[in-house]
Amino acid sequence: MKMQGVVRAVVMAGLLVAPMAMQAQRPNAPSVTAANSADAGRVNRELLTSTVHEAWLASDRNEDKFFDMVKRCAEMSAQKRGVTLPDTEAAGRKMGTLIKTMARRDPDQLLYAVVDAAVKQTAPPPVRASK
Repeated sequence: MKMQGVVRAVVMAGLLVAPMAMQAQRPNAPSVTAANSADAGRVNRELLTSTVHEAWLASDRNEDKFFDMVKRCAEMSAQKRGVTLPDTEAAGRKMGTLIKTMARRDPDQLLYAVVDAAVKQTAPPPVRASK
């Protein structure tokens, strides 16, 4: 749980600034909250195709909702990669810093791509069965 708190703080600090730097708000940002859709698969597809900026707007600029989106992306990435994210403050700080840096660099990149890259750099490699 330490990692979640640190990741939340670092990600929110960085991502609150990135959307403000955008020239104009996109009027048709996709909705990615489960409350807006009964179909969880559809929500995941929308989340996977949302840019950092679109996801921020879809969260209604709410830190908790946005963090939930980041968390879902991280869980999905870890599951697909067969890794377990370490639950340490240092790992959380590292992951949060990576996400913040990449999101600030380009708020028009996919949120999932940002989070997946941070997962790859934070989680230990999966243990492969030897032959």
